[in-house]
Amino acid sequence: MPVFPKISLRPEVEKYLKDGFMNKEVVNTLGKAAAERKFETLLKHLSHPPSFTTVRVNTHLTSVQHVKTLLLDEFQKQFNGLSVPVLQHPDLEDVLLIPVIGPRKNIKKQQCEAVVGAQCGNAVLRGAHVYVPGIVSASSFMKAGDVISVYSDIKGKCKKGAREFDGTKVFLGNGISARSRKEIFSGLCELKGIGIRMTEPIYLSPSFDNVLPGYLFLQGEVIALDKIPNKVEKIKQNALLLGLNSIKAFCFDGTKALKHDMTEDTQEGPPFSPESFDRILLDAPCSGMGQRPNMACTWTLKEVMSYQPLQRKLFSVGQEEGCCKGTWSKGDLRKEYAVWGRSVPEFQPGERSRGGASLAEFQRQPEASGSKAGHELFAAQLLKPGGMLVYSTCTITLAENEEQVAWALSTFPCLQLQPQEPRIGEEGMMGAGLSLEQLRQLQRFDPSAVPLQDPDQDALRDATAEDMIRLANKDCIGFFIAKFLKWKSTSEKDPQK
Repeated sequence: MPVFPKISLRPEVEKYLKDGFMNKEVVNTLGKAAAERKFETLLKHLSHPPSFTTVRVNTHLTSVQHVKTLLLDEFQKQFNGLSVPVLQHPDLEDVLLIPVIGPRKNIKKQQCEAVVGAQCGNAVLRGAHVYVPGIVSASSFMKAGDVISVYSDIKGKCKKGAREFDGTKVFLGNGISARSRKEIFSGLCELKGIGIRMTEPIYLSPSFDNVLPGYLFLQGEVIALDKIPNKVEKIKQNALLLGLNSIKAFCFDGTKALKHDMTEDTQEGPPFSPESFDRILLDAPCSGMGQRPNMACTWTLKEVMSYQPLQRKLFSVGQEEGCCKGTWSKGDLRKEYAVWGRSVPEFQPGERSRGGASLAEFQRQPEASGSKAGHELFAAQLLKPGGMLVYSTCTITLAENEEQVAWALSTFPCLQLQPQEPRIGEEGMMGAGLSLEQLRQLQRFDPSAVPLQDPDQDALRDATAEDMIRLANKDCIGFFIAKFLKWKSTSEKDPQK
């Protein structure tokens, strides 16, 4: 049962999404009323957190059972003795699932209040404490040690440093202030660290602050590119923290990473020779409309629609002769994606991989075979024949998912869709002109696939492990995966032309 209102969108953005979810193919199959109900259900689910927190264990450093034991001990401390199960996924053996308890309805609101930004509020609903930079407003009498009711300014209307706020806000639970209002808004120095430690959150979800060093699993050599220096530095810091020597990050524009001259490839970093990689993960920048929880999105229609052409540009950036090049990753770290995006087989020792910081899905062999630049997918030019390309987003729009697949298949004949294992998500959504067989080869994770949950301690005690895993497979963020095989070399000419 929903406790928050449906996600707040600009009217033109909601209409755009509705048109996609109620396209002619969908309406003809489901009926107009059923298609509309499904869309409205989706909007309600987006404002609520998923029913599980997922962790992918870094088996490069430790065992799944060891991390499971550590988590069970940690949650006993966090939840004051409350027993919360930690489940190992049967199909993804390095994945642990932790159920979220809530929404809890008997939390007493306090006189002393703090208002946090929407992004901070979303993090609190996933188990985070409130960090000082996220606090927008606080009661004038707030002192360190006070019990505070925390609210989220979902529409971004509260002024920084306000003493009270009467606009649209959503109650997130109670916590204990680690700082006084005077300290937070003094302006003398930029404070960091926890500002409010959540003790009674509406959704009881585990906090991972200083609990585990990480949950990534990587093998081979990962090459991560991003043209933003701060992001590259963050990738390097995470790799160092996790003890992963296989990651090499470069500050480089991915749209220029294909090497077109055939001189000997002696450098370690980009640009790279054609047909030198075995696997590529195109974890594309997207509108992020599948992220949960998200109670309000202030983006304009122009902003939401800007991602489809950007993704195609990253697939294939034109050159002076109409040739194409592109990129494959934004170096994104995302909890659910890092768990569920394992549609490409594990790497073999010695293989070299290219990808985002979250998954090593790009592999490169030491020797690269050259090919002349043609009107082909840039990522496909980097792939060796027989190589795999995985395209993924964390959005729900038809335009950024199934329409991109249809476009890629029609534009780049060297690519073929491939089935994915394990099969956890639903098939693709109709409306992009793909065949039923092609839709079955896609994985779309739709937050509206199951009713909103209201689990309490009794419900967890009565539920079987199988029931909880089935729910975890469905009640996640909204995202999408397509897997392509490069079945022929991009240097080969089509015999029909």
